[in-house]
Amino acid sequence: MSRKTLFAAVLIVAAAAVAGGGWAHLRAAEQPPLPMQAQADRILVEKSARTLTLYSAGAPLKTYRVAIGKGNPGDKRREGDGRTPEGFYRITGRNPQSVAHLSLRVSYPEPHQVLASGHAGVSPGGDIMIHGIMNGYGWIGRLHRLVNWTDGCVAVTDWEMDELWRAVPDGTPIEIRA
Repeated sequence: MSRKTLFAAVLIVAAAAVAGGGWAHLRAAEQPPLPMQAQADRILVEKSARTLTLYSAGAPLKTYRVAIGKGNPGDKRREGDGRTPEGFYRITGRNPQSVAHLSLRVSYPEPHQVLASGHAGVSPGGDIMIHGIMNGYGWIGRLHRLVNWTDGCVAVTDWEMDELWRAVPDGTPIEIRA
């Protein structure tokens, strides 16, 4: 499914959810923005809760609601499965020219995952990112959270991505849990 088709589907599902009372999920009180000087030293993504939490010195800084991979629940096993990987990684870079509003690169696959997928005769995939909404669709805002739509990445709104971009230095550890 193309990204444009997927976003059209997200819009249809969002409209149906709003019409059916699903708006409460999106009306959650907005959190205050992170202070400009805030800097994370750890990220925790909890797939089942669909949250990303930034930590500094062991204390949570802020929690964001996210969309994750559109594949079935479980750990990423191969390229194209649409799953978000699970495990311990690092932020290894950033792309200001991403197809989505900014992106932070996650160090998936780690060497043990490359080895395991090689034994299974498949590619582990790659290009796992934390990113904003696809360029040109930022107006969708929080509606993007109604559906897990990424190819295995973790997605936030564009303004949330601006905060993450500023607060998460390269090298920051990230744990992704089921």
